[in-house]
Amino acid sequence: MTALLSLAWASLLNRKGSVILTIVAVALSVALFLGVEKARSGAREGFGNTISGTDLIVGAPTGSVNLLLYSVFRMGNATAEVSWPTYEKLTAREDVAWTVPIALGDSHRGYRVMGTTPGYFEHYKFGGGQSLAFAEGRPFDDLFDAVIGSEVARELGYTLETPVVLAHGLGSAELGAGHENRPFRVAGILKPTGTPVDRTVHVSLEAITAIHVGWESGAKNPLADSIPEDMIRSFDLTPKTVTAIFVGLKRKGTILSTRRAINTNKGEPLMAVIPGEALAELWNVTAVAERALLAVSAFVIAVGLVSILTSILTSLNERRREMSILRATGARPHHVFLLLVMEAGLVGFLGAALGIVLVHALIAVLAPMLQAQYGVSFGQGLPGLVDLSVLGAVTTASLLIGAIPAATAMRRSLADGLSVRL
Repeated sequence: MTALLSLAWASLLNRKGSVILTIVAVALSVALFLGVEKARSGAREGFGNTISGTDLIVGAPTGSVNLLLYSVFRMGNATAEVSWPTYEKLTAREDVAWTVPIALGDSHRGYRVMGTTPGYFEHYKFGGGQSLAFAEGRPFDDLFDAVIGSEVARELGYTLETPVVLAHGLGSAELGAGHENRPFRVAGILKPTGTPVDRTVHVSLEAITAIHVGWESGAKNPLADSIPEDMIRSFDLTPKTVTAIFVGLKRKGTILSTRRAINTNKGEPLMAVIPGEALAELWNVTAVAERALLAVSAFVIAVGLVSILTSILTSLNERRREMSILRATGARPHHVFLLLVMEAGLVGFLGAALGIVLVHALIAVLAPMLQAQYGVSFGQGLPGLVDLSVLGAVTTASLLIGAIPAATAMRRSLADGLSVRL
């Protein structure tokens, strides 16, 4: 068997031009399949790592996926809000350990602005329990302090004390919808997290109320700019509503009963969702697209395997004398069969191995950028179970495909002898 393997390797080297092209075709198809798979699993891991340690997310009644998307991922908008008295009642529940309210709606140069409390920097966790940390500065403690995510600081070139003007809604402050009369200043810059936190401008809930003094009708009152800052600071800036509430419980075992109690609240209608369950629903929505991408990638691998079959079949006529000489020197029919099968297996193995090396090399280069920009973690290190499974599957399929030309060559070698006409 070792002699046959050596002979198969020598035969491939003798036809290295076409063999290299076939190996590259297989490698690219395997790299595409693994790239799609790793992107899919990386996206799931990135989404799953966005929030941890929060037992419930509470908001106005809407779909659980929608509540998760706008409260955690800053995607979309809330259809309604939660009143402040209802938030206070929720905070006073005996089974609730902590709450963090958030208010969304404004923006700054394309980045979402989130009003919250200092407790956000203490209780919000990501990546399996990691806490938010400051690269520079501190949490907000003045009314017009802002804490920005790492991407905001990097892309806009902001540093501590940089002035920040918020825009009303998701519009542009330069189009007259801004809060130019109430500028903020950067008090802190968070370390990168690979989550939507990096793309968020954080201010206090009271600041959200303050900048909307004079906007009670939904549009800016011409007299709003005439209200001095000292007067605004003297107002009661307790917010009337919040967009959503992150909730931590004293005992994890009460999560289902607490959720049921909140969802059946007799006062203001509320919806409480468990982040993990909402994420599972989100994956159910995207499962069809994921399967379609994997199916396309699998077909690409099939095309790569067909290239192995084509390469061997097109060389059979040229190798008929080679097969006849092998038979004349004592090779049995099954030796001819095994020789071609081994050649196909070697091409498949080398192509799959090259594809794995290629995709891991690309990940090593691109992973830091994708982690920082999109929060997609591909994981790095040695090939894992998926890589080894693909390597084994492609090699096995190559061996099976090689049996087709091998059977043809075996039959011809029995009939040709040394009288092959060229």
